[in-house]
Amino acid sequence: MAETIRVRERGQVLEFSFADLLRYAGPYSPGGVAVAFTVMQRAFGLLSANEPPQRRSVVVRTAFQGPGARDGFEMVTRAVTDGRYTVDLTLARPDRGRLLQSFVFQLGVGNLSATLLLRAGYVTGEFIDLAQKPQRTAGEENRLDELKAQLAERLLDAPVEDVYELL
Repeated sequence: MAETIRVRERGQVLEFSFADLLRYAGPYSPGGVAVAFTVMQRAFGLLSANEPPQRRSVVVRTAFQGPGARDGFEMVTRAVTDGRYTVDLTLARPDRGRLLQSFVFQLGVGNLSATLLLRAGYVTGEFIDLAQKPQRTAGEENRLDELKAQLAERLLDAPVEDVYELL
């Protein structure tokens, strides 16, 4: 896995590491930040393999509602600010089961686009259950923080081609 994500803006190449994205988002959602980081790595490798994409040409549509992912996409692409980031729940894939149904990402760069689906084995039932629980105890919050960190580690340790399948 590449250590950084690169985009171009006004003739300059900007590089962002996972640590950069995590500093922007804050420590609350390392799993979501890792999702955004690895999705962009995979998508940019497919859609702009020979050069970094234009930062403000990237369009993101997803069924994933996590704030860490939103912040990660925003830092690299400015898509939230510019109205090119959309959470679209109709993209969800219930046929993939409750663990994976929301991990659907459509990214566009210029006139090219790709839809990526998270593969099985990265997200656990315990993570989904705690993340979706409206009222968590302090112990549950601590456990969820551990699970978020574990998710980030699993995503960042694997080749992005193994993490996301292309639809």
